[in-house]
Amino acid sequence: MRQITNLLQHSLLVAGVLLMVSCGNETNEKAGAVKEDASATAKAKGQFPFYKDISVKPGLNFEVVSWGKGVDSIGGYLILMSDSVKNNYNSFSAERKGIITDAWNMDMDNDGNPEIYVELLSKKNVLDLNVYEYSGGDFRKINFPPLSSNSKKSYAGNDKFIIKNGDLFRSFPLVNPKDTSIKAGAVKMLQYQLNGNSFSVNEVEQAQ
Repeated sequence: MRQITNLLQHSLLVAGVLLMVSCGNETNEKAGAVKEDASATAKAKGQFPFYKDISVKPGLNFEVVSWGKGVDSIGGYLILMSDSVKNNYNSFSAERKGIITDAWNMDMDNDGNPEIYVELLSKKNVLDLNVYEYSGGDFRKINFPPLSSNSKKSYAGNDKFIIKNGDLFRSFPLVNPKDTSIKAGAVKMLQYQLNGNSFSVNEVEQAQ
């Protein structure tokens, strides 16, 4: 009788151990699945390093999305137009040489056609702009003017694009052309105007 009792106890003990091992494996499998899913989600987000939804007016939106694997500064980007009022949708794609740092909408020439400004970090500390006007159902690129030869003499990056009262400005610290050292407190400010899909540039401030 005692042998039968011991046998039953041993069988119950073995069954309990097997049940615990089984539950432990199931928990580990679920934990592993959750971790794998989280990793996959993070990877998917990393494929699109920049995204911004720009609302022009109710029902009219432009979404700017960049993509690219490998070198961060090389890839492409999309501008997606959604006009839910007119049930109209359009897109534009382009290659990029730089990291997109910002995007915004303006209508500097007051012609009623939105302009999408895509800011890129083209070098370690140098900014550039790609500008597109959306008109008549198409995206048209507007060439953004480079710095003049005179401005380049005292330019070494670290510039900023500023929007103030509907106007576009670019500022950067002035450097000594001889040794590229930054002049204390010296800043150049440029103002951009748009007329007939062509930019003009004026120097509005230069502190010494």
